[in-house]
Amino acid sequence: MMDVLAAAALDIAIGDPRWLPHPVRAIGLWISKQEAILRRTSIGLRFAGVLFWFGTVVPVAALVSASTWWMPLSAIYWIFSFLAIRDLDRHATRVIDALRANEIGLAREHLSWIVGRDTARLEAPEVIRAVIETVGENLGDGIVAPLFFLAIGGPAAMAAYKAVNTLDSMVGYRNEKYRDLGWFSARADDWANWIPARLTALLIWLVSLAPGFSLRESIRITLRDGGSQPSPNSGWPEAAVAGALGIRLGGSSAYGGVVSNKAFLGDATRTLDVTVFPRVRFILYSVALLSVAIVSVIRWR
Repeated sequence: MMDVLAAAALDIAIGDPRWLPHPVRAIGLWISKQEAILRRTSIGLRFAGVLFWFGTVVPVAALVSASTWWMPLSAIYWIFSFLAIRDLDRHATRVIDALRANEIGLAREHLSWIVGRDTARLEAPEVIRAVIETVGENLGDGIVAPLFFLAIGGPAAMAAYKAVNTLDSMVGYRNEKYRDLGWFSARADDWANWIPARLTALLIWLVSLAPGFSLRESIRITLRDGGSQPSPNSGWPEAAVAGALGIRLGGSSAYGGVVSNKAFLGDATRTLDVTVFPRVRFILYSVALLSVAIVSVIRWR
């Protein structure tokens, strides 16, 4: 129980300082090394994709399991490192602050650090939409999902999830380069996030009981639009946020110059401007703290 509370408090207090070694960066380096090795072999790329996944997830989970067995207090470091509460807020706020200062170019630049879509031509409403969609999606895979796996399998399971998620972010693309090598990583990430994405929507419903939000609309929009996105998971928390706030997300975005037309999420009953962001932050921190509290109770029992 105390390890979760201590780690969450540390994450909210300092986030991800650059001077502190971060395991996700190490996982990323290991992924890059493996990719280079596998591409030099004669193994078929689809089978190599399966080996790639096991060669990443199993060592990461084993390392964390061994370290917490030898040094129980290291669990605080691992949990802290695998959470992204403060950094999600920090990156999103940086974009919104630039918009408030009428620095649209700076807002686009900051946004490009946290999203995969093209940002160079986005106007303020599209920038705000991208920020809110990113917060919604990352509530799931950056906060709720790691805590979900922590609850069911301890720090080792949490680490395994972060390895799965990092693999997907690096190689889980349907382009020519990664269609075969990254197919298993992409599928595994979808499977790993299936339950957490829906739990995130449920937690957003609970937060929507607060004044200024709409529980009824959050539930209605989630059930109506949550499954409408290309991803089987990202639409659920995004739709829950859209309904709770009375805004419309989704629509067209460009990735590498290629336009992707996604279904809309929610109904535009409120203007999408910077005034909505404080309520987005309220959802972010409320869902995070609810998740931490629930997992703390589970680990205490």
